[in-house]
Amino acid sequence: MKQANAIVAVVLVVAAAAGGYWWGGAEDSGQKTDVISSPDKGRLGGVEPARKILYYRNPMGLPDTSPVPKKDPMGMDYIPVYEEGEEPGASPGSGQVRISVEKVQKLGVKTELAAIRMLDKTVRAVGSVEVDERHIHNIAPKFEGWIEKLHVKTTGEPVKKGQALFDVYSPELVSAQREYAIAVQGVAALKDADDDTKRSMQQLAEASLLRLRNWDISEQQVKELARSEAAKRSLTFHAFHTPVNGIVLEKKALEGMRFMPGEVLYQIADLSSVWVVADVFEQDIGLVQVGSKAQIKLNAYPDKPFEGVVSLVYPTLNAATRTVPVRIEIANPKGLLKPAMFANVEILVGGSEVLTVPVSAVIDSGTRQIVLVQLAPGRFDPRVVRLGSRGENYAEVLEGIAEGEQVVISANFLIDAESNLKAALGGLGEHVAQGGSAPAEQKQPDTPAQPKNKHAAVGHRVQGTLNAVNADGTVNITHGPVETLDWPGMTMDFVLANSSLADNARIGSAITFEIVERKPGEWVITRLQAKPAESHEGH
Repeated sequence: MKQANAIVAVVLVVAAAAGGYWWGGAEDSGQKTDVISSPDKGRLGGVEPARKILYYRNPMGLPDTSPVPKKDPMGMDYIPVYEEGEEPGASPGSGQVRISVEKVQKLGVKTELAAIRMLDKTVRAVGSVEVDERHIHNIAPKFEGWIEKLHVKTTGEPVKKGQALFDVYSPELVSAQREYAIAVQGVAALKDADDDTKRSMQQLAEASLLRLRNWDISEQQVKELARSEAAKRSLTFHAFHTPVNGIVLEKKALEGMRFMPGEVLYQIADLSSVWVVADVFEQDIGLVQVGSKAQIKLNAYPDKPFEGVVSLVYPTLNAATRTVPVRIEIANPKGLLKPAMFANVEILVGGSEVLTVPVSAVIDSGTRQIVLVQLAPGRFDPRVVRLGSRGENYAEVLEGIAEGEQVVISANFLIDAESNLKAALGGLGEHVAQGGSAPAEQKQPDTPAQPKNKHAAVGHRVQGTLNAVNADGTVNITHGPVETLDWPGMTMDFVLANSSLADNARIGSAITFEIVERKPGEWVITRLQAKPAESHEGH
């Protein structure tokens, strides 16, 4: 019997020891949940310095905080905010920007994926329509003479190939005709002569005929001279060397005027195709290649773009404008393009597939380019990026962004203003400017000393008097000593976690409030209420 009782006693002792061990372990684990989140357990072999929890925020981004863990009406746990300002899943010191989901929706934030795209670029330039130099022809007789009659009398007149231009009298021309007529008659008279004589006369006739042809006398006129065997006093000069559908750009010929050999009487050009010479800036000229397609818009036809092709990039640079002329050929069958017309030119240059973000996603401070990356709803990470070439709507990203990341393309400047992006970029070397409605030395004394036992409490309950609600959303309070922080009584400004916390308190009323340290030196009121006695007197 004694042996049985001894066995039972041993079993009870062992059970009690096991229960105490389990109970102690449970208490330890519960204590740790206040300082370190469960995802952090197990890193570095389960050993990591504890991080202080400042307070708990609403999981839906609503302006509601709590100094202790709790759940929202839907049963979701409030999210802890640590001393370093980080949430679970964010690396310490990341400098991330956080905005409530409600504010994100009000700001109209839009995002787009950073992706590999074909980056096409358009080079814009201005220029003018010019005549194709290859289709300009001068009418300059090779003999001396006088103009007796004009058939083309005005500048701008259309001229077709072979059309009569003017009637001319030239002593040289008359002499050449007579020589040719005599040579032809001699050939006919010496048909029974020996071969050498006929050959000599034939060569004389051919030489006279060649001189007439070299003076641009038409073949038809030469045949008429051969048939008539008589020289004419005047001949009609035709435009046999002008292009089809040309126009007279310049006319110097006048009836009765004398001209010398080689003197230009008409300048005729074919405008069925023209040039647009555009001035491309020096920094863009490396993108333009011969064969690139171009689109031309003219003020005369704003709704009718014209297509052309780059045919030449000039080898010279205009030192005054730092531009290089680029020649574009355009078909002009209807003659709509007139020389000297002003033209807006867009040259499409070849692109390549690169990692891009929308141009609207880039915040350019002048010294660096920043893109906001959305990590989660209401959480943004500012990235310094290095950009490459830019297209119409997208910019190439060389460093800073990975493919598939969500970048903010709308309201990013509003996020900058709303969340003080400069403060978030402090780790990137930006200077942080502290805001406020008045200088700090005029509104509050030096920052109170840190509590002796910094980890003893998260929220601190304080009593005081509400002095003022400042324009910047802070409140001025005269409070009594705070034992948990080892503060003496003083007057200072506090930040409200929610601007509505002070709605039910009157200026000058006694209040009770709770404060937490959101970051070193910044104390935030998470709860504020007027004392019952003060509220009664107010009514």
